[in-house]
Amino acid sequence: MRTIPQALKAHLDGEATTTCHCWRVTRRDGVVIGFTDHDRDLGFDGTDFLAASGFAASENEQASGLGAEAGEVAGGFSSVAIDEADLAAGRYDGARVELFLVNWAAPEQNMRLNIREIGEVMRAGGQFRAELRSLAHRLNQPQGRLYNRRCDASLGDGRCRVNLSAWRGEGAVVEMIDRGRLRVSGLAGFADGFFRQGRIVFSGGLSAEVDGHEKRTDGTVVLSLWLPLEEDIEPGRAFVVTAGCDKTFGTCRQRFANQLNFRGFPHVPGADFAYSYADGERVHNGGPIFE
Repeated sequence: MRTIPQALKAHLDGEATTTCHCWRVTRRDGVVIGFTDHDRDLGFDGTDFLAASGFAASENEQASGLGAEAGEVAGGFSSVAIDEADLAAGRYDGARVELFLVNWAAPEQNMRLNIREIGEVMRAGGQFRAELRSLAHRLNQPQGRLYNRRCDASLGDGRCRVNLSAWRGEGAVVEMIDRGRLRVSGLAGFADGFFRQGRIVFSGGLSAEVDGHEKRTDGTVVLSLWLPLEEDIEPGRAFVVTAGCDKTFGTCRQRFANQLNFRGFPHVPGADFAYSYADGERVHNGGPIFE
């Protein structure tokens, strides 16, 4: 049960009200930003809530029990509020969002309605729409390990234990062919495909997944990315790129000589096993049942 502060309750019981909504967003890097759907800035509880953001709430649902509730908030990009580059870089992923009901004529009269997290974000035409998930959505997240053929560790982490110093390269961007392909220098000593399925991190923190690695005759290398970059990369920008892993036992053993730390289960029967019958000849290796 929610208790309404006495001052706010007295205001709501009156014949006319002056209320609005405020959102306080706390990013995982500690940055706190406030927004309001009122037509002027408000301040309370140590936070300034900006009216210039164009923030507005849309569809919202609430229910009793532990079901994961959802809602949405929409707004426009602004230099004083949310920057599109920050949103594209994932700085708002999983951010904590507190929703307040506020008497804008007396902002000290306020009540927190709920706490949610930012989920899926859609961007188009200079605006964004963010899904707000209740904290109960964490109960739907997988916990513990999954039993499957492929490794569930990240290359080089504490469970994988591969020393990435020999699997990393540094260089600079020579040319952005397009947002999905870069011609770079500094990687001439690595074989074709060495950094395929790896990750490139540019100076400034922008990163992307690498799809392909192709050497050119002039000593440069073309890196293809899984997804187009959200911003243009200027020539000369430095980067660090790390090799990738397809998570299979064969790659772990043959490429990285790290089979003792393999965190998958390569001998678990595949889906073909459920449709099999005893004939003494069939090999259940997870391959197709019919070809």
